[in-house]
Amino acid sequence: MLKNTLLFASLLVTTLSIQAQQKVKKDTVDFKYTVEKAEDWTNLFYRKSGWFGADGLFSIPLSGVDKNNNEGNDSTLLIFGDTYIGEVKDNKPIPGNVMVNNTIAYIKGTDADAKRLHFHYKQAKDGTPETFFVPKTATAQKPQLFWLGDGFINKERNNTLYLFGYKVERTGEGVFDFIEPGVSIIAVKDATKPPFKDQRQIETTLHIKNETLGEGNFGAGVLVNTKWAGAPAADGYVYVYGCIGKDKNLVVARVKPKDFENMNEWRFYNGTSWRNNINELKPVTNGASNELSMTTLPDGRFLLIFQVMGLSDKVGMRVAASPVGPFSEIKEIYTTPEFKEGIWTYNAKAHPNLSKPGELLISYNTITPDFWNDIQKNAHIYRPRFIKLKFGLK
Repeated sequence: MLKNTLLFASLLVTTLSIQAQQKVKKDTVDFKYTVEKAEDWTNLFYRKSGWFGADGLFSIPLSGVDKNNNEGNDSTLLIFGDTYIGEVKDNKPIPGNVMVNNTIAYIKGTDADAKRLHFHYKQAKDGTPETFFVPKTATAQKPQLFWLGDGFINKERNNTLYLFGYKVERTGEGVFDFIEPGVSIIAVKDATKPPFKDQRQIETTLHIKNETLGEGNFGAGVLVNTKWAGAPAADGYVYVYGCIGKDKNLVVARVKPKDFENMNEWRFYNGTSWRNNINELKPVTNGASNELSMTTLPDGRFLLIFQVMGLSDKVGMRVAASPVGPFSEIKEIYTTPEFKEGIWTYNAKAHPNLSKPGELLISYNTITPDFWNDIQKNAHIYRPRFIKLKFGLK
């Protein structure tokens, strides 16, 4: 009986794999969509007091349920990277503005309503802005900071908020003068109570240094493919993505939510199977960005949203048949107008929990080559911009 059961399971997996491959080919042709600017969301982050600029912007539903128009989850945590705080007058920051390395905000609902959006940053006793999350390994002799990756609420571990924190070491004053020698998992007991004093930092083995793939970290995107997260094709795993090397190779790991803190339980995809050795990783596609999103569609397909090659004037999309593909060719769904103005655009991603039915709200970041000086001349060059992808499913 066991042998017959295993044989049936093997045949079923093979059949589903063939159907998935056929389906994604069909989707490449039949996925119908339009894209338009989401000016209401972009304007929401055009601010003149307090928080006035940042990148990053991952969105994490506090209920753990991440799907379009999720009326049962009206509160979303927004995660930002390097953030400027101060006052703005005549589009210029007033002297005394401060940059911290990570901040957060909360928003309720799926509308761009300023009354429902609230920003938070850590403060010293005198009110000076500070950073919420700082690596435990940082010392005066070895300064480090966290740039935050994606995260999720883990309903199988007491609703703990898990975030990926890239350890960053500055090597110079330029925009690209830094290295990321490792990544930690940050665990927060209560995601609704900044400044998150009750946090743990878990050292990981999720840094990749591979002669073939290149170097980088996991945490570029998280897909919680469970029933409790609202996934229509749930298999019970959390999928974690990394963008590695000059080809922007997309790599995938997965783990059961209950085992998230146990590195021995993580498995890495080698193109055909899941292995316990991170060095056996193989890319599932390329041309991705260092921040991205993988979203489940209502019919069980998957949508990868990213900035083509990480930093470019193109927001890209690939349709997938499973969390690891196969993937369609890149569809360049939007050309960012800021690029022609000398403002770089990067790290696009979707926000399903902030999206209405039949839509995906997508953000991308903006910066300039001479960022440190330019932002003191124009406070608004460094903030999320938004578009909406509208689609129909057959």
